[in-house]
Order: sequence, then C-alpha cells, then structure tokens
Amino acid sequence: MSNLLYFVIGVILFLAIGIVFYFLTARKYQSSATVANSYDEWTTDGILEFYWGEHIHLGHYGSPPRRKDFLAAKSDFVHEMVKWGGLDKLSPGTTVLDVGCGIGGSSRILARDYGFAVTGITISPQQVKRAQELTPPGISAQFAVDDAMALSFPDASFDVVWSIEAGPHMPDKAVFARELMRVLKPGGVLVVADWNQRDDRQLPLNFWEKPVMKQLLDQWSHPAFASIEGFSELLAETKLVEGEVITADWTKETLPSWLDSIWQGIVRPQGLVRFGVSGFIKSVREVPTLLLMRLAFGTGLCRFGMFRAVRMNSRTKLIDKNLAHQTI
Repeated sequence: MSNLLYFVIGVILFLAIGIVFYFLTARKYQSSATVANSYDEWTTDGILEFYWGEHIHLGHYGSPPRRKDFLAAKSDFVHEMVKWGGLDKLSPGTTVLDVGCGIGGSSRILARDYGFAVTGITISPQQVKRAQELTPPGISAQFAVDDAMALSFPDASFDVVWSIEAGPHMPDKAVFARELMRVLKPGGVLVVADWNQRDDRQLPLNFWEKPVMKQLLDQWSHPAFASIEGFSELLAETKLVEGEVITADWTKETLPSWLDSIWQGIVRPQGLVRFGVSGFIKSVREVPTLLLMRLAFGTGLCRFGMFRAVRMNSRTKLIDKNLAHQTI
C-alpha cells in the first residue's frame, strides 16, 4: 500500500473522528445553568477573550462592508449601535442596563465615551469577575449576576436598556421582551441587537436549513432564534411600547465577522500554543459552527436584527398594579 494511500486513509479517519467528536460534544441548551457553565468555561480559560477581545459579539464593517481590523470592527459596532438607537443624543449620567454584558466591553465604552452610568448583567459569575477586573477606576460601570428572564430590578429602573446577541439564549422570547420593557423608565429607550432566524411563518425552512439551524442551536446552548418580525411583535404585545418598534437588518454590515473570527486563529497562531492541546482542540471544534453561521447568515436563513422601542410615557397597568400592592 503506497504512502499516499495511507495518508488518504489517515485523513479520512481523522475527519471521521472529528465529525463524531463535534456532534458528541454539542452544548445543547438545557437550562440557564448550561448557558452559564459554557460562558464560565470560555471566560476562565481565556481563549475567547484572546481571539475576540473584550467584545463577545460581531463587528460592524460599514455599509457597504469594507476590510477592517477584527477587534476594531467590534468596537465600531458599539458606536454604530449607539448612533442607530439615538443614544448619542442623551446626556451624561443616563442610566443604562446592559443585558448579557459578557466581560463588559460595551458597558465600558458606554460609560467611558458617553458618560452613561452602566449596570451590566450576565448569567455567568466568571464573566462578572472578569468584567470587574477589566474595568479601571473612574469608569461608571458595575456588574452583577442576574437572569434576563427574571431581572431583579424594579419596574421603571433605567433610562436605557441595551442588549447585544443575548436573545438566542432565552427560552421564552415573550418573557424576555416583557422584562426588557418592564425595567425601562417611561420615555426610556430599548436598543437590542440579535441573531435572528428567517421568519418561517412566511417561508418554512427547507430540507437543508433544518439540520443547519439545529446545529446552530445545539452547539452554543441556544433554545431558539426569534425572527426579526416575531420579536418586534412580542415587544409590541407587552403593551409598554410608545408608537412602533423600529427594526433594521445589519446582516451585510456584520457578515465578515464569521470568517474573520476563523482567520484570527491563522494570523495569531500563538494562541493555539498558549492554551495547549486542549485549547487547540477547543478552538478548532468551533470552526464548523462558525462556518455554518456564515452559511446561514449569507443565504438568508439567519439575519442580524436591530430593534428600537420607546417605553410609553403614560402610567401602565403594570406599574399601577405594583403601586396598589405597596399601599395594601
């Protein structure tokens, strides 16, 4: 048997083992604990921060997209989201809740560059610890462990509620929408950026889209993706929105992030050495999911949705009910 044949057989076996390993080690959503554990592990070993920096979200590459440094694109995303949401017109001291704050990258920009008083919350204790370590004195950003499905804050607590790519981890999108609006002050602004699935009420998923979507859910502890149309409807159904929910599609602006994230492992190979064999395996096993994400967002199966809503100024039944309880 020739050396070439041995090589081909070896490659086939390696790929087969890799595929089996990929499916057997999926991080399926079971509860909020599985989400917390996943982020705790990524934060503790430092691999995600090494490659993605302090922003665990996609970057903004302009419209039309242009070549840009991977980490700079992530920082730019925050500033673009601020402008899109009209938050750059708000005064220093504006109170902001950053829901799903990760290790605090967005929170620090909002506090440092815009003078906002930011509270970042995440389900991961290790992310809170790291966010606190990365936040220098004098930056008005504090962090706490909290569950976005049952926020610990009273009604009407914040001028702004901000969230980037947290929605796919939420098992009940209606509850998530209600909690985001509940903690906004009357006249306050909600700005959300999220991964979304195409609205399958209009066009059902086909034979190849269903297994791809299943992997996107199973690999990164996602119970479901909402559609842009569906989540905007859920926000409106809270009966707490003044006027209409404003939406936008930033798929094109963020699309280069997926391949750029893989490219980081090639242009910065020192990370693969720094984190040892286990870190190398852990990093490489994410490549198929990143490629599937690029496929999904590139073909229209998934979309990057932006949402803006204003909390109605009038007294709401929710607040009236709480006041009634306080006077009993």
